Amino acid sequence: MTDVLVPAAGIDPQRWPGVAATPVYGMRGRIAAALFRRAAASLPLRVAYPDGTVTGERGPVMRLHRPEAFAARLGDAGLIGFGEAYQAGDWDCDDLVALLTVFAGRMATLIPPRLQWLRRFHGLRAPRSERNTPHGSRRNIQRHYDLSNDLFALFLDDSMTYSSALFDDPAEDLTVAQHRKIDRLLDGARVRAGSRVLEIGTGWGELAIRAARRGADVVSVTLSTEQRDLARRRAEQAGVADRIEVRLCDYREIEPVTLGFDAIVSVEMIEAVGEAYWPVYADVLHRHLAPDGRVALQMITMAHDRMLATRDSYTWIHKYVFPGGLIPSVPAVQAVAARAGLTVTGRHDFGADYARTLHRWRAAFQERRDQVTALGFDATFLRTWNFYLAYCEAGFAAGYLDVCQLTMGRTR
Repeated sequence: MTDVLVPAAGIDPQRWPGVAATPVYGMRGRIAAALFRRAAASLPLRVAYPDGTVTGERGPVMRLHRPEAFAARLGDAGLIGFGEAYQAGDWDCDDLVALLTVFAGRMATLIPPRLQWLRRFHGLRAPRSERNTPHGSRRNIQRHYDLSNDLFALFLDDSMTYSSALFDDPAEDLTVAQHRKIDRLLDGARVRAGSRVLEIGTGWGELAIRAARRGADVVSVTLSTEQRDLARRRAEQAGVADRIEVRLCDYREIEPVTLGFDAIVSVEMIEAVGEAYWPVYADVLHRHLAPDGRVALQMITMAHDRMLATRDSYTWIHKYVFPGGLIPSVPAVQAVAARAGLTVTGRHDFGADYARTLHRWRAAFQERRDQVTALGFDATFLRTWNFYLAYCEAGFAAGYLDVCQLTMGRTR
């Protein structure tokens, strides 16, 4: 999957102000260029410059088309600038995942310890508007999930499941692997005929449909109008609409039911909650759970020390893909859950399966570029989402990120 170069001149400054505007190549840029050369020399990659110079002896080739623009962005905004340089076409790579996997594997040590103080010059803070208040959460979720149902349908499988699958065989059908993931969560939450199920984060309805087919009654909440509408239509088409209620509702505003829900299921939702609201989220789980009920969560995770080191960072992913979130560590979630009165009863990690899932999504996205464009998305969007999907796949392939399913019950 070779990535097509897009000239910076073709970027819409209204839609992509941070990409269209290249910072001046000054002192910061020169320092960034020197640090990048030093870091690249210690990694298994090659860097090709416009004059024909190629540094390094092995690994994927990073082609710098505009070295000064690349360094200026890097010096101005650190890793955000690194991503924006790709969006702008300042650099390219024929095997983007391989290149980003190299960087992800050395993320904590790319900058020498004695130079870590330089981070403060480009350590951007998240805008206050992206805080996950009830109003902020709606805006953050809508920025991503309300882009277009048709867009997501172009690269997701037929189940419209936007989270890691669980593979029995790397080559198996993606929908089969997605159903295995869902069924494992439902089994962990002990969902059966007659169960009252609360789903926090609807997606496009596949988990609710599979729970309803078991004979459960499901209340599912989402902040995305696009997801709500399609999930309702899919429930009707599946013949289980009488067992599923999809609400446009913040998790903090869920109405209680008598005796609580027998099962609460939430898939890759806690990452969007934000650290400041993790205790609130855990309290919601506890408050709505029946005395003998079970919680089943699927969540993207990172090592606890990396979470602590990056918890205040404002990243490229925040700026362009998922505003307001933070990937937790398992110990952090366990601690928050324990304070809310919940005890972890089971855990299953399967990060390699997320790398496989993302590989499938990115391949489908690349194959359907023309259809993405036909939906009204421009060339910079194509590069942005290609980088996003490759960036995430690399994180899981390198082990920098993981994904796990946790089951919980009330602490006795």
